[in-house]
Amino acid sequence: MSTPDPQTTAPVGALSGARTPRWVRALPALLVAVDLTAEYAASAHIAAGFPLTVLPVLVAFGYGPVAVALSTFGTVALQGLMAERVGHLTEQHHLWIYLATAVAGVLGAVLSWQRIRQEHDLVQVRSVAEALQRTVLHPVPPRSGGLRTAGLYRAAQAEVPIGGDLYSICETRYGTRVLLGDVRGKGLDAVRTVADLLGAFRAMADETESLNDLADLLDRQLQRVAGDRDDQELFATATLLQHDPASGRCLLVNRGHHAPLVTGPAGVREVDAPEQLPLGLGGLTAAAPAAPAGFTLEPGHTLLLFTDGLNEARDRVGEFYPVAERLAVLAGTDPEHLVAALDADVRTRCGLLTDDLAILALTPFGPGPDGPSD
Repeated sequence: MSTPDPQTTAPVGALSGARTPRWVRALPALLVAVDLTAEYAASAHIAAGFPLTVLPVLVAFGYGPVAVALSTFGTVALQGLMAERVGHLTEQHHLWIYLATAVAGVLGAVLSWQRIRQEHDLVQVRSVAEALQRTVLHPVPPRSGGLRTAGLYRAAQAEVPIGGDLYSICETRYGTRVLLGDVRGKGLDAVRTVADLLGAFRAMADETESLNDLADLLDRQLQRVAGDRDDQELFATATLLQHDPASGRCLLVNRGHHAPLVTGPAGVREVDAPEQLPLGLGGLTAAAPAAPAGFTLEPGHTLLLFTDGLNEARDRVGEFYPVAERLAVLAGTDPEHLVAALDADVRTRCGLLTDDLAILALTPFGPGPDGPSD
């Protein structure tokens, strides 16, 4: 069961300044310090309280309406003391300064209230987006069937937690089944396609014996979606995997996706599988699909599935990220460690990623170079 985000249940006032940088919140104190320094450094015949007129507005950017009101009263009092020091307390231009400060305080309070409302709305929107992500993209379990698993998902747009990449891991009567893919397109249409495909996969993964038949069902589902949206160019590249926990035997169907990699004591190798048309484009050929590729995933070896957000990430000179080469350098085959190391490495080499990224790492239970597993 997920715990609620405390920010979603906090009162509006409690959010004041929660997302405001510290340097912004420090500006009012800095202004007062500078002004007081100028006051005592200036001639005894000059009142330096005029710059404090903007103080309530500065407070509004980092604090709530109550703090703005208190700062307004304090500012007017401080301006009065400075004016009194040089005998100008009730002079006309100082009276106008007091009035301007009071008006700035009223405007600052309104500004602060509106800012807090926007922060509250932003928290609510992010909470809904995160809930949507957890609903569409289920968290990767630490284990599934005979596999230890770890995953990473990062959308290219930081404000949108779901993009066009997708993954799902299901424990079925046929073993652990995995889907990882990449939908053509961006934005909400891509998210809808991801939801459609994942829903179909989860519904049919335990009901369809043949992995090729499962891929064909997903293909037809995507064709129906394309017809409903009148989008004849809709497709998704995908890899479907089935792992038998008793034998360690894996079956793999490649629907237009790049090959997964296996890393272990002997190095890194690609899983060679016949490449078929992407999901949604299966109707373009009448040829029978090739049999799924079969291989054994031994303990101490990790299977890595990923989208092109990883292997097509570019460094500062425009070179693609060399996944196999870097995988050979990164120590260990523990899924969680491997995913974290790849994430850190690709961001170090390539900086800000411009495409969605999904990674799954799968390791069978059993003794290996990282130590025994339960």
